Amino acid sequence: MAQKTKDPTLLHQTDTGTKGRKRGHLYESTLVSKLNKLDMPFYKTPANSAYVEKGKPELILLNKILNYLGWESCSSIQAYHTGKLATAEYGEKEVSIDGQSITKSKSDVTIKLVATDGTSRIIGVSVKQCNNSTPTNAQVYFSTATAFYELVVESGFNLSHNALIAMKQFCGDLGYRPCDDGDCSTRLYTDQRYFWEEIDTKGKREWEELFTNHQDIITRLLLQTGYKGDPCPPEIILHKTKKATPDNEEIAIFSLDEFIQLSHNYGPFTFRKYKVNKGRYKEPKGVEHLAPRFGIVQMQRGGQKKHPSQLQFNLKAGYFYRPPFSTKDQ
Repeated sequence: MAQKTKDPTLLHQTDTGTKGRKRGHLYESTLVSKLNKLDMPFYKTPANSAYVEKGKPELILLNKILNYLGWESCSSIQAYHTGKLATAEYGEKEVSIDGQSITKSKSDVTIKLVATDGTSRIIGVSVKQCNNSTPTNAQVYFSTATAFYELVVESGFNLSHNALIAMKQFCGDLGYRPCDDGDCSTRLYTDQRYFWEEIDTKGKREWEELFTNHQDIITRLLLQTGYKGDPCPPEIILHKTKKATPDNEEIAIFSLDEFIQLSHNYGPFTFRKYKVNKGRYKEPKGVEHLAPRFGIVQMQRGGQKKHPSQLQFNLKAGYFYRPPFSTKDQ
């Protein structure tokens, strides 16, 4: 349920977040509608020589899927808007595809394709979209420290309780903040959370070893494993890069395997140094913190007024213009 509040600032942020979500869902539903109106049979054209294309997103997407599947054509498709199912303000809570019920999915669009020989396949698509004139960060995971810890442990990794404590400190969970531990009168920066360089030493080391040694698996978890029992996790990523006319959009498009490999090639686990330059906890000159990242994935504490201690993973703004994403091997 949406949080109720009388705080004007929080009301504005909640309204802005709702509008952004609605805009995203509108883009997804429009894409679904256009896919379902395509003339059939549909014949593929050769795969594009780059990951970024311009044109009609429904044509770019379907052609990518056919090349991904190795099909020459499809005789029919049925697209479904599955990204809205987990959102409280939308009425539809379930979609049935071939008798399989979907109530929550990391796939924003799910497509059933039928080949000319009768073979059928269901493909999930993760849709990202930017409606600004220049690209912005795209969120891929937004949850709690505990939920992310449990996701990683349930995926077979052995993390100690110290790792959970460390991530709770990083996010500023109630009971794990500097202000919960004692006097903060001499602290140079916020008392509402610990920064990466401050968190529990053993737990921090476990996370750093995980991100260093298993970058590809963690990237896949973030992109594909958001909901337990998801029957159609995404296999394709479609990213509208910036504001454009509907029939000439700039689209970055990848299979999930391509995306993970490209992110791996972009760079290993590392840190970016930064400081807090504004707001209530503006920091003095010389103070720096460590922002963890791996490939094009950036990790941070949410920090919003509505969800201050959420854990957030984003894709680097404009990543699709940077090598190796900007080129494709011939």
